[in-house]
Amino acid sequence: MKTLVVLTGPTAVGKTELSLKVAKLLSSPIISADSRQIYKHLNIGAATPTNEQLQLVKHYFIAQLELDQYFSAAIYEQQVMKLLGQLFKQQNFALMTGGSMMYIDAVCNGIDDIPTVDLQVRDMMKSKLQKEGPQTLLEQLRLLDPEYYNIVDKKNMKRVVHALEICYMTGKTYSSFRTGTRKKRPFKIIKIALERNRDILFDRINRRVDLMIEDGLLEEARGLFPLRHLNSLNTVGYKEMFNVLDGTWTIDFAIERMKKNTRVYAKKQMTWMKKDPEINWINLDNLDDEQALKKITLLLGIN
Repeated sequence: MKTLVVLTGPTAVGKTELSLKVAKLLSSPIISADSRQIYKHLNIGAATPTNEQLQLVKHYFIAQLELDQYFSAAIYEQQVMKLLGQLFKQQNFALMTGGSMMYIDAVCNGIDDIPTVDLQVRDMMKSKLQKEGPQTLLEQLRLLDPEYYNIVDKKNMKRVVHALEICYMTGKTYSSFRTGTRKKRPFKIIKIALERNRDILFDRINRRVDLMIEDGLLEEARGLFPLRHLNSLNTVGYKEMFNVLDGTWTIDFAIERMKKNTRVYAKKQMTWMKKDPEINWINLDNLDDEQALKKITLLLGIN
């Protein structure tokens, strides 16, 4: 049976190198499920695979969008499903790897058929956010769609704005489009998540941040500074560097805050993953890549 293998795990757990070996094992390209690596120009801050890694295995959804291009989990679902239809004509396995859980859920479970927001409404909401601020938009959402207001992450303005876009464009609540119905897929899905002891994972995160700084993250952010208002740059790493560049923070403070914010993000990823009963867990603490690969082959039933 055609099988989609999902290899996920929190940031810095060690997905990238292992995914290259799994892709070779399955004779599959890698379908990236990373909401930041899909954008160009974010090589260091998004830990985008290197040119050498990209040459080893064909990758999809890596550095394909300009920073101002709109993209969503719904668009990702549509494009990946189309790609899988093509891949499964030639092979039995396909590999998707990354840590953006909304993207993974969109492909595995489907996403509600919410209308695509037109550019006029999107520009209007972008202007409203800049002029009126987050609190005003939150209040508007509370009035227009109290059901969604009660459950939305109030700090995630991307979701707040998107819900308001739907309200303004359709005259209906965003909640009315959220059915939560799981879609059936014409292929088998095997989910594998990598994990490490919390202290080891946090140490890996801290060391990766230090390495990003050594590799020139501040200079990369300097080149992107004029575009800092874009949603694609509203992410850990760049936000802290932008605060250095505008004089708000010292570099040392920004580095420590980046480490902390990345650790918080990793904990959120783990919380999300732990709620999924379909995930098969592999702890990497005492395993090298070959040992981990052997465990994966057993899970997939490959000799």
